[in-house]
Amino acid sequence: MKKTKVKVKRLKKGSNIAVISPSNGLASVFPHIYEMGLKNLSEVFGFNMVEYPTSRMLSKDLYTNPKLRAEDIQRAFQDESIDGIICTIGGYESVRILEYLDMDIIMNHPKFIMGFSDATTFLSYFNKWGLVTFYGPSVMAGLAQMKNMDQSYEKHLKDMLLKNNKSYVYKPYKQYTNGYKDWSDPELVGQCEAFYDNENGFEFYLDDEPSEGELWGGCIEVLEFIKGTKYWPEPDFWYNKVLFFETSEEKPSPMAVGYMLRNYGIQGILNSIKGLLIARPKDYTEEEKEDLKKIVMDIMTLEFNVKDIPVVFNMDFGHTDPKLILPLGCVVRIKPKENCIELVESPYTNKNK
Repeated sequence: MKKTKVKVKRLKKGSNIAVISPSNGLASVFPHIYEMGLKNLSEVFGFNMVEYPTSRMLSKDLYTNPKLRAEDIQRAFQDESIDGIICTIGGYESVRILEYLDMDIIMNHPKFIMGFSDATTFLSYFNKWGLVTFYGPSVMAGLAQMKNMDQSYEKHLKDMLLKNNKSYVYKPYKQYTNGYKDWSDPELVGQCEAFYDNENGFEFYLDDEPSEGELWGGCIEVLEFIKGTKYWPEPDFWYNKVLFFETSEEKPSPMAVGYMLRNYGIQGILNSIKGLLIARPKDYTEEEKEDLKKIVMDIMTLEFNVKDIPVVFNMDFGHTDPKLILPLGCVVRIKPKENCIELVESPYTNKNK
């Protein structure tokens, strides 16, 4: 049964933002990176950063206490003084917290929550319940480095976080980087590896007619953790969705990505959706990127006869930087002839105070 869409209150200057570590304790290992992220969120957006108990916990303590991590999330939702929640970083096993989450608490206190990578588990699960969630940068990965990226990134973040636009056109960044300079060296805090020109921008394939649907997705490897479980959406969930997938720093091969995508075809999902968005894969060579495109297109067209929806490659979300923010549950319109992807509804409620 389709859940009612639940939008959240927009953030603003002075908003109280809870910082949580639902996956990994890297804030305790690289405090200078973590604190730079907090500083940027405070200085650039005017947020009041509220560190929750898990935020600086050691990785071993987080690993052995999935229930504690879930309770941190629930406290942040339940606390009326908190306006939003942002993850410190990703990880690899936040799927273990799902059984401890009380969805009644979360859905009765809807609010902004953002992360990426391993946060895919709970961001996608919350959206299954109807909550609009945000796939975007974390405190340590993307926000700590923002001042060392092009100004267009800061503008995008402000447009997405602080404004209540009825529509928003996503634009490719002019340059991108695959990662950050050595986190173990405090002298390099916030600095990025080499930037490359993004010459091709978004790359549109298959059908060139406009199409629209609700965003849903995340890290394709992490989504494997919940396939076939009670946290996976029901068959009727997939109609009129635009799926978005990205790959992690583990760099799965193009063929491995194909294995995962093929499962969506076997489930009938690829024949239900209205579009497919694929992020620029981190650390792929140009040859590997071309291999990925061919594998994806062969699966879509030859294996499952999906030829009437747009497929877009080289998008700026996921594990390369700068990152776009994608709100799960909100409608995007893909217009291939115009090289345009437009968010056609605000992710925020009109009931903001």
